[in-house]
Amino acid sequence: MNQISEREFERICSGILEDRDAIIRHNPLGTREEILLWMLLSCLISYLSLTELETPCFTGRPDAVTYRDAINFILRGRMAEPFDLGIYLDRFKDA
Repeated sequence: MNQISEREFERICSGILEDRDAIIRHNPLGTREEILLWMLLSCLISYLSLTELETPCFTGRPDAVTYRDAINFILRGRMAEPFDLGIYLDRFKDA
């Protein structure tokens, strides 16, 4: 199972925040927070090389809470060392 360090997670989050205007412009469905969390989830799925069976599925229209829960779910057991995801995820609220 692939793992991610806090430093690498922070780097991915920072990169998304730096590119947020382009990300939002090219995916205008949802709130800014939802779009950025969706992008983070997508990056993590790729970074961690998750299989289709390990990738969260959604019913209905996902919201920010759904994306946060999915990110927490896929990182459970995949963090190289324990760290507080909320610190980083909260940065997307006001982005």
